[in-house]
Amino acid sequence: MERSTLPQELYTQEQVARIDREIVQQGIPAVVLMERAGYFAFKTLTSTWPEVKTITVLCGSGNNGGDGYVLARLAHQAGFTVMVYQVGNPKSLKPEARTHLEALMANGVKLLSYQGQTFSHPTVIVDALLGVGLQGAVRADYQKAIQAMNDSEEPILAIDIPSGIHASTGASMGKAVRASATTTFIVLKQGLFTAEGPQYAGILKWNDLQVPSSFFASIPPACFRLVDAAFKGTLPKRSRSAHKGFFGHVLIVGGNFGMQGAALLAGEAALSVGAGRVSVATRRETAHLLYLACPELMCHTAETARELSSILKRVSIVAVGPGLGQDRWAKNMLRTLLKSPLPLIIDADALNCLAQEKRFSHRAEHVITPHPGEAAKLLHKTAEMVQNDRFSAIYALQRQYGGCVVLKGNGTLILDENKTLSLCDRGNPGMASAGMGDVLTGVIAGLHAQGVPLPKASQLGVYLHAKAGDKAAQNGELGITAGSLMHHLTSLVNAL
Repeated sequence: MERSTLPQELYTQEQVARIDREIVQQGIPAVVLMERAGYFAFKTLTSTWPEVKTITVLCGSGNNGGDGYVLARLAHQAGFTVMVYQVGNPKSLKPEARTHLEALMANGVKLLSYQGQTFSHPTVIVDALLGVGLQGAVRADYQKAIQAMNDSEEPILAIDIPSGIHASTGASMGKAVRASATTTFIVLKQGLFTAEGPQYAGILKWNDLQVPSSFFASIPPACFRLVDAAFKGTLPKRSRSAHKGFFGHVLIVGGNFGMQGAALLAGEAALSVGAGRVSVATRRETAHLLYLACPELMCHTAETARELSSILKRVSIVAVGPGLGQDRWAKNMLRTLLKSPLPLIIDADALNCLAQEKRFSHRAEHVITPHPGEAAKLLHKTAEMVQNDRFSAIYALQRQYGGCVVLKGNGTLILDENKTLSLCDRGNPGMASAGMGDVLTGVIAGLHAQGVPLPKASQLGVYLHAKAGDKAAQNGELGITAGSLMHHLTSLVNAL
């Protein structure tokens, strides 16, 4: 299923449980939902691997196993060779799952106990072990089955969520299934879109199981996927009488010794999305070098707070951090900007300097854009702790620093002052290269300079940046450079 056809709304594990209860209370029995889920999963299997006629299904002792029993029964009835393994105690099955197990066995399919068997014959493996209710670490018997599935090198279809992935955080709970495709139902789980969720889920297929959304309308989504429709008309068509003064003046503060390229990339990105003017405040010895690389940039010497303050009188938004460094000059620049009434984007080394400050105070609009390592420093945690629960991390950052927060990474998150949480499921691993974050900073600054409110500019900036990265990767992800995004950014912003 194309991402454009997926719902925008994302839900937590707890919300999914509430939604399931609401649906049953509204009159759709759980046993019926299992039948529909198993049917959709089977149809996904046959359309994805049409040549396959042998499948292996691993079922857990929860409701996820019930979906697996349905799929196995339908496959058997369609003439497939079906092997079904039970992991965990089948005596603990709920009545709905037991109903489908009995129907499977009545069709002549034998239920085998999983005792560490390996899977090496040509087949598709169906993961129906653990669903969205997983809380703690995966038990040893399930870990053994998961490892055998991953070791088989056979294609794997996961039902609802890859076993071992936390539905809320996307973290692996000790061991997780690496699925080729995942079928998920009714609502989308936010853990499928960030942290380790996307790479373990593979191709995502969704079906509402004929459940009207009105059945759970009282439960607001925890998060929203960024989609094209949210940004249509954000930048209106320009008047024929417009001039550069209409579209803002961005100031990039950074480009310390040996790091001029970072400031250059941020400045070029702001120009690429339509900023009227872009200046760079940097070291005396390096300012002239930026002129040579990009004559459209206005470069200024700012060795002291006084020199920087003079420049601030002429700009509309400041982005600090690209190539800033962490020396005395860098810290002096940041402290000066924190006292400014201008909107401020804080990125890269400015975040590392900020983490060393005892207090944070900036009353004007601002956004911080940390990657997990920088977020860990700001929160005095480890990067692993941040990645284990990116949602908790971004809320903690917003409480501590206010403003808008962009937590970069696989499934970048954006949280504004109104606690509206957005997620970007675009982008690719090829963007893990130097300067990409500097480009994002420039894009957000350039959009805000044109009058887009900073929270919306942050959302749109992340989205455009990720889509530009995907366009740059059309011929492969290796070797993508930050500079290669510029012409894609211009094309994308003009398509809004």
